[in-house]
Amino acid sequence: MDLILLAWLRAELGTTTDEQDLASRYARLGRARAVAAEVLAERRAKLLAEPLRMTVDGVVTIDQSNNLAGLERQMAGLAEATAPDDPAVGEAGTELVTAPLLAVRRTR
Repeated sequence: MDLILLAWLRAELGTTTDEQDLASRYARLGRARAVAAEVLAERRAKLLAEPLRMTVDGVVTIDQSNNLAGLERQMAGLAEATAPDDPAVGEAGTELVTAPLLAVRRTR
């Protein structure tokens, strides 16, 4: 993973994200957008695993629902963002073409 990809991932995910973790995910997934989506999905799952709102009467109120909404907006915005390793518009890519195999003669 080069420095441009790392800079883009840090811009999307924050500077506190572990560089080694990002590099291993990139080696496994092959695309920066997939790495960012996976990290954001894990963060969302972690928030959902805990209660979103907790109140101790007269002491403290903790509300994580805005954080969840922000993560979901960030995940939606990721689809529109352009990653450095995305193929350019009109760039030739690998296409998979399938064709059915037919018998030369009819079988009886």
